[in-house]
Amino acid sequence: MKTKVLREIERKFIVKPDLIGELKTGYKIEQGYIVNTPEKQVRVRIIGDRAELTIKGKRESAARLETNMDLDVVRARFLLNNFCEGSLIIKTRYMIPYKGYTWYVDVFNGDNLGLILAEVELRNEDEYFTKPSWIGKEVTNDERYYNHNLSSNPYKNWRDKV
Repeated sequence: MKTKVLREIERKFIVKPDLIGELKTGYKIEQGYIVNTPEKQVRVRIIGDRAELTIKGKRESAARLETNMDLDVVRARFLLNNFCEGSLIIKTRYMIPYKGYTWYVDVFNGDNLGLILAEVELRNEDEYFTKPSWIGKEVTNDERYYNHNLSSNPYKNWRDKV
């Protein structure tokens, strides 16, 4: 079993769908939360033909501790179907290189249909990077846009209030 521990630093943004153009070569992600508290999340995720269990610590600004463990897809599907609370997050992820960074663009489906977010992972919190023209408002500190909150309070419940 492969396990890795890291300190995740990422910034999250709304995508301007009219500027991003056609997205190609994405892969489906299904995820759910076994534990979903402000202090920690335990997430099960199926990513194409592989799966993982992820434990994340409390967010401090744009950073938090995270560890990932590989799972087989059958076990992950069992966990998603029997132990996860809230709505499953269903999205297609696209990876777009731009000026030395990889942008992860998530196009949501299901209860979060209509939401498109982009994340960029950084080495430190104050790191400078250039944003593509299709990047809109930053939502790094808006907890409504965190996947674990989209599971318990999906975008369909509040999109008209944004």
